[in-house]
Formats: sequence, C-alpha cells, structure tokens
Amino acid sequence: MSDAPPLRVAVVGASAGLGRCIGVGLAKKGARVAFLARRRDRLENAAKEAGSGAAAVACDVTDADACQRAMTAVVEEFGGLDALVYTTGVGVLAPLTDVTAEQWGNLFATNVTGASLITAAAAPHLAANAGSAVYLSSLSASYSAPW
Repeated sequence: MSDAPPLRVAVVGASAGLGRCIGVGLAKKGARVAFLARRRDRLENAAKEAGSGAAAVACDVTDADACQRAMTAVVEEFGGLDALVYTTGVGVLAPLTDVTAEQWGNLFATNVTGASLITAAAAPHLAANAGSAVYLSSLSASYSAPW
C-alpha cells in the first residue's frame, strides 16, 4: 500500500454520462474527486455514489467567474489540485443546413470557450503540483456520413 496522498481530481461534466463514470471510477480507486457541472442535484448524487472524500461543485463553464469560484472551492476542499478532466461537450445532431447560429454559439461556448475558461482557472493550481489536464472528445463524426 502506498503512502502517497490521494490524487485530487476535478472532473468537469460529471453530473452524468462519461464524466460521472470517470469521476466515480477514480474515486473508487482512491482519488479525491470534485464533480463539476451545472446541475447541483445530479452532482450531489454522483458525489454520494463516489463515496467519502468526493465533492459536488456547481459550475457553468461558459461563465469565467463561475469557473474561478469552482476552482477556488475545489482547492480549498482538497488542499490543491493534481488533475483536471474535461468531459463536457455538446453537439448538434442535425443536418448542417438546419443548424442555427444560436446552436453553433452554444456549442462553441461549451466545447471551446468553456474548456479554456475552466483550464485557465485550474492552471495555477495544476502548475503548483505538476498536474495534468485531460480533454475528451468524440470520434463519432469520423464514422458517419457527412450531414
């Protein structure tokens, strides 16, 4: 058994799906996991499933101030941050001719700007611990005909 302190991880997009699965899996392997997403009730359920040491932190990644507050809360709770896992992502499953500017704006705000804002908030804490950031995306577009 290792005497190393547990890994402190913030999983973004962790209220459901892949993010929740990753967060719970990391917690079951001994990591301290902060579950981040917009819906607090789902986050609390995920943190409860993960077990003691997990935290639920509400955060809208499209809001820079919310990202800063969330990272501050995680670092205060865990005493630092070793890793960030970004699983948040939105897509529009429609023919290109039917996608609106508003839908493109939401997609970009979440998938690009959100990833940037939460990373900027986490970066000083990750740097202090020689931490890492991991970003997940889908290859589903590679396996289907173009819309």
